[in-house]
Amino acid sequence: QPCILECLPSPTLDLLKRNNKSEVTASSRHYVDRLFDLDPQKVLQGVIDMKNAVIGNNKQKANLIVLGAVPRLLYLLQQETSSTELRTECAVVLGSLAMGTENNVKSLLDCHIIPALLQGLLSPDLKFIEACLRCLRTIFISPVTPEDLLYTDATVISHLMALLSRSQYTQEYICQIFSHCCKGPDHQTILFNHGAVQNIAHLLVSTSYKVRMQALKCFSVLAFENPQVSMTLVNVSVDGELLPQIFVKMLQRDKPIEMQLTSAKCFFIKTLPCLVRMCSKDRLLEERVEGAETLAYLIETDVELQRMASITDHLIVMLADYFKYPSSVSAITDIKRLDHDLKHAHELRQAAFKLYASLGANDEDIRKKVSLGRLVWGGVHVSQGRFLFHSRCLHSLSRSVQQLRTSFQDHAVWKPLMKVLQNAPNEILVVASSTLCNLLLEFSPSKEPILESGAIELLCSLTQSENLALRVNGIWALMNMAFQAEQKIKSDILRGLSTEQLFQLLSDSDVNVLMKTLGLLRNLLSTRPHIDYIMSTHGKQIMQAVTLILEGEHNIEVKEQTLCILANIADGTTAKELIMTNDDILQKIKYYMSHSNAKLQLAAMFCISNLIWNEEEGSQERQDKLRDMGIVDILHKLSQSSDPNLCDKKLGRNK
Repeated sequence: QPCILECLPSPTLDLLKRNNKSEVTASSRHYVDRLFDLDPQKVLQGVIDMKNAVIGNNKQKANLIVLGAVPRLLYLLQQETSSTELRTECAVVLGSLAMGTENNVKSLLDCHIIPALLQGLLSPDLKFIEACLRCLRTIFISPVTPEDLLYTDATVISHLMALLSRSQYTQEYICQIFSHCCKGPDHQTILFNHGAVQNIAHLLVSTSYKVRMQALKCFSVLAFENPQVSMTLVNVSVDGELLPQIFVKMLQRDKPIEMQLTSAKCFFIKTLPCLVRMCSKDRLLEERVEGAETLAYLIETDVELQRMASITDHLIVMLADYFKYPSSVSAITDIKRLDHDLKHAHELRQAAFKLYASLGANDEDIRKKVSLGRLVWGGVHVSQGRFLFHSRCLHSLSRSVQQLRTSFQDHAVWKPLMKVLQNAPNEILVVASSTLCNLLLEFSPSKEPILESGAIELLCSLTQSENLALRVNGIWALMNMAFQAEQKIKSDILRGLSTEQLFQLLSDSDVNVLMKTLGLLRNLLSTRPHIDYIMSTHGKQIMQAVTLILEGEHNIEVKEQTLCILANIADGTTAKELIMTNDDILQKIKYYMSHSNAKLQLAAMFCISNLIWNEEEGSQERQDKLRDMGIVDILHKLSQSSDPNLCDKKLGRNK
C-alpha cells in the first residue's frame, strides 16, 4: 500500500481490541474470590495483590471488571467495619481500574462509584481521603464522565474547598477536578460563589510545582469569558502581591512552557478585547502593529485561544486593512502622511502575517476565512528579511485542504516559494519547504506545475543539507510527490537521489528522516508495474537496505514500515522472486510472524499473503517452500490467536 503525509497509515494500525470476556483467566478469578474471604487480613492481602496485578495491565483490569470486582471493592470501601488500610487500598485499586480504557470508567460509573468516593471524603484519615480524591480525579478527567455529577449535592463543593488545606495532594487533585469539571457559566458561578478564587489563590505560590500548575489551570477555566471572575482576580493578592503580578512571574522564560502558556491564558482572557481593539483602523499605526504582534505571540500554540480571537470584533476582516498602506489618498494630498505610512507599511504587513499564521495554525474553519489573494500580493512587497513571516503565514494556511484546492492554485503560490527555495537563509528555507510539502499532496492542483518547474532536483539537494529540518522536509516532499505518481516521476526521484544518498538517508541518526525515507520507498513501490520496474533496476540495493534495517536496533514503527515495504515488493509479479530467493529475508519475515508485537506480526503476515496468492503463477512452488520453512505451522498457530486481526489474515485468501 502507498503512504502519504506522516507515512504512518498502514495495515497494522488500530489492531488491539481488548476486553473480550472469553479472555477471563483462572488467575483473574482467583483475585476476585479472595475479596470474599472471611479473614480480614487475607482480604487486605488479596486487594494489595490485585493492586500489583493491574498496574499497567489493561487486559487484567478488564478481566477483573467483568468478574465483578468493582461492586465488592466498593462494598469493602464503604463498610465501617473495614480497616482504614483496607479502605485505602480499595480506593487505590479502583483508581487504577479507572486509568484503563473508557469502557472501564463507564463500568465504574454504572456501579455508582462517585457517591461512594465522595462519602469517603468525610473520613478523618488523610491517606484514605487522598486515595479517594486521586480516584475521583482520574474518573472526572475521563471524557465519558458527566461533569454535572460533581454538582448534584451542594455540600460537596464546600467540603472540597475545606479539604484544600489538608495536604499538597488534596490541593493538586481538587484543583484538577475543578479545572476539568468547570465547563460553562453555571459551573463558574457555583465555584465562584463557594470562594474558589480566595481558596485557590494562595496555591499559586505553593512549593509544589504540580499544585501551582493545577491552581493556574483552575484559574484559566474559571476566568474564561467571565468578567465577574476576571475582575475579582485582578484585585486579589497573595503575600502582598496581586495575582496579575504572580501571573507575570509565571510568564518568564525560565519557567516551564506549560506554566507560561497557562499563565498567558489567564492574561489573555482578560486582555483579548483590548488587544483586538488595538488592531482597529482608528488606532495609531504603531498601536496596530503592537496589538497584532502581541496577539500572535499569545495564541500561537493554543487552538482554544485562536478560536476566541478569530471571532472577536471581526478580527480577520480587520487585518485586511493592514495591507492598505500607503494609501493612494496619502500619496496625493499629504506628503508627510505618505512618509509616515511608508515607514510603517512593512511593520503592518509583518504583524498581519504573524497574526494570520497564528490564527490559522490549527483550525480549518479559521483558515477558510482568510483571503489568500491579499496575503500573496502583500508578500510581493516584503523584503527577504521579512519574508520569513510571510512564509509562516502561507505555511499555516497550506494546512487547509480548501485553500490548497482553490486559492493556492488561483494565485500560483508555488512560484514565489520555488524562487525563495533557490537562495535564502536556512530559517526561511525550512518554512518555505514545509509549505511545499503540503503543496505536493496528492489532491493539490499545484503538484503538477511544481513538478514541471524542476522541483525534484531542488528537493533532492535539500536531503543532503546539514540542517536536520531541511533534510526532513526534502525527503517528506519527495514522499508526497511519489504518492500515486507516474513511473517516470518515480524514476526521476530515484535518479536524483542516487543509491548512495538513499543509503545515507536510511542510515540517518534522526528517526524522522528514516521514517520519511521509508515512506518514500513505500510510495515508490506501489502498483505492480512500478514495483517490478524499480526492483529490476534497484532491487539489490533496496533488499540490502531492508535487511540492514530489520537487523538494526530500530523502534517498532520503523520495522513495521520496513515490513510493509517488503509486503509491497511481494505484491509485484517478478519482484517477489527477490524475496523468495533470499533465505535471509524469508527467515526474518518468519521471525516477525512470531514477534510479541501484533503490528509487526500483521505486517509480516501481509508479506506472506502476497507471496502465496493462489491466482498468481508459481504460487504452488512458493507455498511449498514456505511450508518447508515451517511458516504454515506458524499460520495455524496464529489461527488460535485472540487477536481478531491476526485471525482474519491467517492463510487468508489462500485457503
